[in-house]
Amino acid sequence: MSSNERPTRGNGKICYLEIPSLDIAVSVSFYKNVFGWNIREHGNGHFSFDDGVGEVSGMWVTGTKPHTDPGIIVSIMVDSAEATINAIEENGGRIVRELGFQAPEITAHFSDPAGNILGIYQEPV
Repeated sequence: MSSNERPTRGNGKICYLEIPSLDIAVSVSFYKNVFGWNIREHGNGHFSFDDGVGEVSGMWVTGTKPHTDPGIIVSIMVDSAEATINAIEENGGRIVRELGFQAPEITAHFSDPAGNILGIYQEPV
């Protein structure tokens, strides 16, 4: 999203996430390196993010239990599921449901460095 575009707004839109973290710096590095999220540092030592297209924002929070048991799965859209899986593993995450478990959908579930379970989704080509 270019700097002069604004995120889509509307009733019912998911717009903000609080992601549990054991170490904010580790979480910042993971999501920036794996997904290219834009990171914003606040003067009070907190960090927030905008997703890769500037539609969803959020922050990492400590003192909240990571979501280690699958329940609601938030999936992150990626250009290449295989490349993203490699990046997840190279940056301290791990795959908990292998690519293709929901075939024909191109999805996988991963655990971030704090243990949160999320998904990746690749559009079919």
